[in-house]
Amino acid sequence: MRRLLAAAAAALSAAALVALPGHASAASSPVPEFDFSACPAPPANADPGTWRCEAFVSQGVLTIGDREIQLGEMRLTFSEGEVDGKFAQVFGELRHTPAPVRGAFGATMQLKYGGYSDFLSNDERRGELDLYAVLRHPLLPKECTVGTLDAPLHSVVKDDPAVPFEVISQNLKTVKFGVVDTQLALPRTTGCGPLSPVADHLLGLPSASGKNTFKQLTYVQFKPL
Repeated sequence: MRRLLAAAAAALSAAALVALPGHASAASSPVPEFDFSACPAPPANADPGTWRCEAFVSQGVLTIGDREIQLGEMRLTFSEGEVDGKFAQVFGELRHTPAPVRGAFGATMQLKYGGYSDFLSNDERRGELDLYAVLRHPLLPKECTVGTLDAPLHSVVKDDPAVPFEVISQNLKTVKFGVVDTQLALPRTTGCGPLSPVADHLLGLPSASGKNTFKQLTYVQFKPL
């Protein structure tokens, strides 16, 4: 059993569940096509004429210590407006295609919605979102994650000065900006079975707040509802 576990650990180490260093380039990212099919309807008591759907398309990079993972494209939709004169919002969905992890021979990381969001921006942050990450590899069980739906990762994103806010179009209104979270805390993996210590070691987990960076280059298009 020990030999089998050691061999599996060695194979997982060879697969290297971490991406090679890379950098997202704002200059090389074309304006994407937007999909409003997952827009949630306003609540029944919504104030007429105040609601709109927002479709986000982002390119993300997650840095854990000195390890950098290119997350690729993420899509998010939600609706916002007013109810009785007060701001309200309804979450739609988060879609993230499993991101191949370079050099990992089939390993991927996929972000999932963790059940909480707040997209009302203020002077201190642009928004908040709960997430968890599903890890996939032939040697890992399907339940292997970083964070869970019951104990998600809480991300608070702020404006990234490297990618200033820019209006791309007024019809439909489309904007571009960058956001960054430098305080994201990452726990040990969950549900990864006997190879949990190996996965933790390769990903550098746990990793305390202040040692990680979650960056996104984001395009948003607005559609009246």
